[in-house]
Amino acid sequence: MAPIRPGFGNQDLCLLKRRSFLLLKLTAVVFATVLFCEFLIYYLVIFRCDWPEVKTPAHESGQKTLKAMFLADTHLLGEVRGHWLDKLRREWQMERAFQTALWLLQPEVVFILGDIFDEGKWSSPQAWADDVQRFRKIFRHPRHVQLKVVAGNHDIGFHYQMSTYKIKRFEKVFNPKRLFSWKGMNFVMVNSVALEGDGCHICSEAEAELLEISHQLNCSREERGSGPCQDVPLLPASAPVLLQHFPLYRKSDANCSGEDAAPLEERGIPFKERYDVLSREASQQLLWWLRPRLILSGHTHSACEVLHGAGIPEISVPSFSWRNRNNPSFIMGSMTPTEYALAKCYLPHEATVLATYCVAASLLLVLLLVHSRLLPSPFLFGWNLLRKFKTT
Repeated sequence: MAPIRPGFGNQDLCLLKRRSFLLLKLTAVVFATVLFCEFLIYYLVIFRCDWPEVKTPAHESGQKTLKAMFLADTHLLGEVRGHWLDKLRREWQMERAFQTALWLLQPEVVFILGDIFDEGKWSSPQAWADDVQRFRKIFRHPRHVQLKVVAGNHDIGFHYQMSTYKIKRFEKVFNPKRLFSWKGMNFVMVNSVALEGDGCHICSEAEAELLEISHQLNCSREERGSGPCQDVPLLPASAPVLLQHFPLYRKSDANCSGEDAAPLEERGIPFKERYDVLSREASQQLLWWLRPRLILSGHTHSACEVLHGAGIPEISVPSFSWRNRNNPSFIMGSMTPTEYALAKCYLPHEATVLATYCVAASLLLVLLLVHSRLLPSPFLFGWNLLRKFKTT
């Protein structure tokens, strides 16, 4: 009979405990890393954002303050472009960022300034339905929060791709009304893709609609008389906020600055009219017709602030998608009929998340090496070093 080695069972038990403890440590590191990078980081970053205050507090002016969020260029990937993992990752990031912002900041209205989808310009009816379903999941919101959307070139195509079918398809999902009035303020949401100025039937309809809005705004600024304003429904007398996808005409981003402006090597590249920005003529028409007090636009994926005409500011809102930027952001606006204050809320940097995962992977590797005795335990190494120091 073979001899039985005493303590053999204890060795197995000790080894099992060590492996179980290692598995527990690895699981804890993985869980903590994923929890931080995929959930907590959004709360920690967005929690630092706060609504700006207008110069005259609402309780002093007697005006109501509207809290509005402005974001742009979400570019939800379709069935053709982009890897499925890229699509899953980017949509998860946008969903967490948007839902966290809603919960922490509690805006009253959210405006998305075009290019909601990446492939709306060519997607099939089934692909379009799938994209819309995913959009509604990502950007779901309580009933008391209004969501307003303007069309971008990726939603309905550039002018040469645009069609009545694509526009109707878009407007069937999103409210087609171009004028939105609330709390004494007017917001004009322009289909800037249709402002080509070539007399096409879609462009003519868009211009006629804007002229009608211009007439309403002008009549609302003046006292109702017996003239052409007699039967016009009155709007709030406040100058409108203009919302669109394409920016008004500017030569380039050369005068733009800030950490989320275009890269230095790209700022001096001239913009192409009717492609990167609206034409000079269309830009001037909008300023004449609507006389806005503020303009917000998207399309460039980068931040910029420029002045038009008699000092009318335009804010280019950066992309909300990490696929387009390492540091996405959105604009927070506190608005009254006579004043407004804007602030920018940055989202977590992609580089920070990747660095956190790299640190966690390094820690996992160290734990595995220590367990395999290929690397001395940091605690044992420190203890031996301390003993050696004491003996000397």
